[in-house]
Amino acid sequence: MSTVRVPTDHPYSVEIDYGAREKLPELAGSRSRIAVIASTRLEEAAVELGRLVGRGNAPVLNIGVPDGELAKTPAILTDCWRALADAGFTRSDLIIGIGGGATTDLAGFVAASWLRGVDFITVPTTVLAMVDAAVGGKTGIDLPEGKNLVGAFHEPQGVIADLDLLRTLPDREVSSGLAEVVKAGFVRDGRILDLIRESPEGSRDVTSARLAELIRRGVQFKADVVAGDLRETTTPVGGRLGRELLNYGHTLGHAIEAWEHFELRHGEAVALGMMFAAHLSRRLLGLSDDAVATHRELLEVLGLPTGYRAAPWEELRTLMGRDKKARGSSLRFVGLRNLGDPEIIAAPSERVLAECYAELGRD
Repeated sequence: MSTVRVPTDHPYSVEIDYGAREKLPELAGSRSRIAVIASTRLEEAAVELGRLVGRGNAPVLNIGVPDGELAKTPAILTDCWRALADAGFTRSDLIIGIGGGATTDLAGFVAASWLRGVDFITVPTTVLAMVDAAVGGKTGIDLPEGKNLVGAFHEPQGVIADLDLLRTLPDREVSSGLAEVVKAGFVRDGRILDLIRESPEGSRDVTSARLAELIRRGVQFKADVVAGDLRETTTPVGGRLGRELLNYGHTLGHAIEAWEHFELRHGEAVALGMMFAAHLSRRLLGLSDDAVATHRELLEVLGLPTGYRAAPWEELRTLMGRDKKARGSSLRFVGLRNLGDPEIIAAPSERVLAECYAELGRD
């Protein structure tokens, strides 16, 4: 079993292994009540894990929510609050979020907001949730106006990344999750890029040791970043970007997600955002043509898109202006001088932004 420690103010561990869910009862400890928030698509797994963690005779409340981003709405949040109220949930009780990143984001925000904060554990069931949403303490819900506009920082008691839960994951979901892993390779951990190049097929095989290593490296990258800047308050100096480093590809990616009404997978949108950021970095930071080509090559072998022209630029620009990383009317992007050498691009010209989006349409 691989254990990645997240040494924040309230340290916790991410357990990564096949069968890691057996650690759940020990992590949960003794509780009066336990609520399991899970996608209705995962009802069978939620019941199994509820029984596992409830072996100490704690009553388990199962709360089913819609799949994907449809769970991250104010209406579903209110449904969860009311279910906890009806069950008499107290501050000494525990919430467990089981599912993809949207479900764990929702469960974390339910825990952060209920009685001003109760304990929670995440059991991510997708590659994306394991390497991104379940680690780092960010929780939240979406509004029609944009993604993750309402949320809170609330760290889990721990994360159980059971690789067995990936066995039935569709190929498209595996690829989507790997977008966040290859992002770590572009901005810091070059070994990730080597692992993907050496075996693209093994990188997408949910039973392979290679994918397990990629997941471990993705989790370690995020743990290292958030440990130094949990609340994204570090002022970037040179290549030391703090938590903002995690936003590579996300500014345009989130806008595309919103324009597509979240029908495009998060990783697919972020892949497009990374290609856009690579074009922007070539124009403004001198990123080489070879590095831009590396982006295209590795994203494509992972089954991710590299070209996009569906949305009008003016509409995407408006959506980016609502992004929580914007400063007033100015946009900020994480860019690259070289692979592994990030730098903030602040307030690029509107002309350059539009031209780089046009380049994305030619990929």
